This record gives sequence, C-alpha cells and structure tokens, in this order.
Amino acid sequence: MTVYLLIAAAYLLGSIPFGVLLTRAFGAGDLRQIGSGNIGATNVLRTGRKGLAAATLILDGAKGAVAVLLARHFLPGLGDDGAMIAGAAAMIGHCYPVWLQFKGGKGVATLLGLSLALAWPIGLVFAIVWLGAVLLLRISSLGGMLGAVAAPVAALALGHPTYAIGLAGLAVIVLWRHRENIARLRAGTEPRVGAGKSAE
Repeated sequence: MTVYLLIAAAYLLGSIPFGVLLTRAFGAGDLRQIGSGNIGATNVLRTGRKGLAAATLILDGAKGAVAVLLARHFLPGLGDDGAMIAGAAAMIGHCYPVWLQFKGGKGVATLLGLSLALAWPIGLVFAIVWLGAVLLLRISSLGGMLGAVAAPVAALALGHPTYAIGLAGLAVIVLWRHRENIARLRAGTEPRVGAGKSAE
C-alpha cells in the first residue's frame, strides 16, 4: 500500500503546473493561451518574464528530484527500483497532469531533475548535452531531446542498469511529446532560440 501511495503522491507532485501557476500569479496571463500553449519554461519565456521562466525550470526539475528523494526516504528497501518508479511517476504527472485534463509539458526539465537525484553524474551528462546542443545548434527542442536520450546511455555507461531502463522509457515519452517539433525539424522549419517557438 505504501508503494501505491508513493506513486500517487509522486504523480500528483509532478502534475503541479508551476508554469501556469506562476504566470497567472504574476499577471502574465494564461500560459496555455500564449505561444505554443505548453506549460514548460520555454513557453513561460515567451511572456518576457525571464525570472518566471527560470523559476518554472527549477521547480519543474525539483518535482522529479523530490519524488526520487521521497522514495529513498520512505521506501529505502526498494532501492533503485523505488527511486526510478517514483521519478517516473512525477514525470508522467508533469506530462499528463490530472488538473489540466492530462495536457501537460514535454518533460525535459522534470527528467533532468530526477536524473540528477538518481545519480548526479547522469544528470550532469544530461545537462551538458542539453545545454551544449542548444548553444551550438540554437534549437531548444533538439537540445532537450538529445539530453533525454543521453541520460539512459550515461546510466548504462556508469553502471546503473535499472536507471538505464527506466530513463530509456522516459526518453521515449519525451520524444513522443516532441513529435510536432520532430516534424518541424525534418521539414527544416523548427525555430531557433530567440526566433519563435522552441521546445519544452
């Protein structure tokens, strides 16, 4: 029963739409009616509120990290499995939040947060690939997807097979959530950073 309660708590934690709440609280409007309509940090940035975008990024990442830490605290006997399951539940909550009719974000920040909490070297690889790709290619969506794919590869290379399997599944969700971005990338119409729609 404790396991199910933890999964439910992690899901509900992940489903908190910080981007929507922050933009509404600070008078930036309904985020779902702005830009791409996505609830992530990149869309918050389109409001012109860099501080709110940074706060959204941090809080969305914290959702994944806190879920992992809760699992380790309350269910230490489950070890890596419990931590991975809780982190996954939080990310699924972010992507498919019950409060927003299951229309949520794309999961990159939350996946980064839970990766850092699972094993910080995995999260570090994720962050380096994500930021490096954005800086070099100037395409936010591509950076996020490459970072997500790099996480399970890093987990496997660093000797964390359980995390590698779980992160691979979550990377698939990230790619699925970015399917429209992928279509634009293939068509050569995906906007670059600072030039319109991007990812997250």
